[in-house]
Amino acid sequence: MSRVCEISGRGPLSGNNRSHSLRATKRKWNVNLQKKVIVVNGKKVRVKISTRALRLLNKQQSTVE
Repeated sequence: MSRVCEISGRGPLSGNNRSHSLRATKRKWNVNLQKKVIVVNGKKVRVKISTRALRLLNKQQSTVE
């Protein structure tokens, strides 16, 4: 299961953990993905979508109505 948003394409980011002594160890920040059913072209589709993209869709939908 890939951790990529199907709408925006956002994926995990990588970087370093930094201890108090500034030692660096690799770490990963995963995207906050949710499984949601959304309507696309009149059909219900189940997608893995990031919460940021879901929030954007909700904002766009509220301005249309």
